[in-house]
Amino acid sequence: MASWVLSECGLRPLPRIYPKPRTGQYLSNSNPSKLRLSRTGFSSDSSFSLVGRERNWGLKVSAPLRFQEVEEESEERGSVIVNGVDEFDPGAPPPFKLSDIRAAIPKHCWVKDPWRSMSYVVRDVVVVFGLAAAAAYFNNWAVWPIYWFAQSTMFWALFVLGHDCGHGSFSNDPKLNSVAGHLLHSSILVPYHGWRISHRTHHQNHGHVENDESWHPIPEKIYRTLDFATKKLRFTLPFPMLAYPFYLWGRSPGKKGSHFHPDSDLFVPNERKDVITSTVCWTAMVAILAGLSFVMGPVQLLKLYGIPYIGFVAWLDLVTYLHHHGHDEKLPWYRGKEWSYLRGGLTTLDRDYGWINNIHHDIGTHVIHHLFPQIPHYHLIEATAAAKPVLGKYYKEPKKSGPFPFYLLGVLQKSMKKDHYVSDTGDIVYYQTDPELN
Repeated sequence: MASWVLSECGLRPLPRIYPKPRTGQYLSNSNPSKLRLSRTGFSSDSSFSLVGRERNWGLKVSAPLRFQEVEEESEERGSVIVNGVDEFDPGAPPPFKLSDIRAAIPKHCWVKDPWRSMSYVVRDVVVVFGLAAAAAYFNNWAVWPIYWFAQSTMFWALFVLGHDCGHGSFSNDPKLNSVAGHLLHSSILVPYHGWRISHRTHHQNHGHVENDESWHPIPEKIYRTLDFATKKLRFTLPFPMLAYPFYLWGRSPGKKGSHFHPDSDLFVPNERKDVITSTVCWTAMVAILAGLSFVMGPVQLLKLYGIPYIGFVAWLDLVTYLHHHGHDEKLPWYRGKEWSYLRGGLTTLDRDYGWINNIHHDIGTHVIHHLFPQIPHYHLIEATAAAKPVLGKYYKEPKKSGPFPFYLLGVLQKSMKKDHYVSDTGDIVYYQTDPELN
């Protein structure tokens, strides 16, 4: 899961862990020596300016739309010879560049329609209130479990729309993105700007062992410092699927800071007002829920909101985890000179959720989203189809789901049993397994 909106995009490798996030340094090619640095902002024609300017988080996005290339790479990569057989190596630098992928995507896929985006908001809000009204009316234990699953899925759908606001893919209007994002995310107890900024860090550093922000691997040295109970909780279901609220307050092992505190390591000083605004909105929602508990009673509020919220957290953790874990073949994580924005993005995975795809706005179409988060969700399927010939074997075709993606629970369980930590050394590393946990 990623933030997304609002970054200034340049091109630079990340050689070390930063105590505070750097805003938008990208390496868009596997060979950094062939790139020029550029600080850029997003404009309505999807082009880039080479003139530096002060940050305006409203319109900026978290991945470069275009970059300057000094020369083309003609070297064929992406495979290794094993026992005389040419085998695909997912950790090898790809033979294509970010600009090749972008050129393959139809121009209309980059167009944002605020009316269409708002129509999805209206649809989802109507469904949320309709489900709550129906459950309260019937108030029957045969109905409540169905309601909890349906409403938690709709809460997750609201999150995805707010996530699009954070990326700037909701519309080109920063005020609309901010207002809609706050309303959507505050309603499900997510601090909009705090999350948006950390998610931007995730997108800018995807696939980097130390600098990634969401579901990144734990280096072995840190892993060995965790007590057995912590390890067991982290890798034993269902506990990892309830991690999101704790992450908002305290981040991941090896990192510190809170999404609610403006002086957190997550933020830079000029983001202080944004973080305070979102924390106030989050607090207002908590106050509304407290008031509702007096109006309808705490048990009824728990049934109507509390349990769906827990289900939403499970949806969020499940989907975001499986976007970066659980492939049949081990996928690389990078650090140092081996990391680039493109190579990190190619380690992400698409997932098929059956009937849920449309409900949660095709968030499972994740590879192209990670590389180009400014593409609206309703164009991601078409953009992915257009980009697949360029991606070749670097695109991992998702397994087709039935109406409901129950098979993903098996994928999740398998990954939890084997993907525990990565080596402290090496610029291309893969997950290793701790046999003591199994």
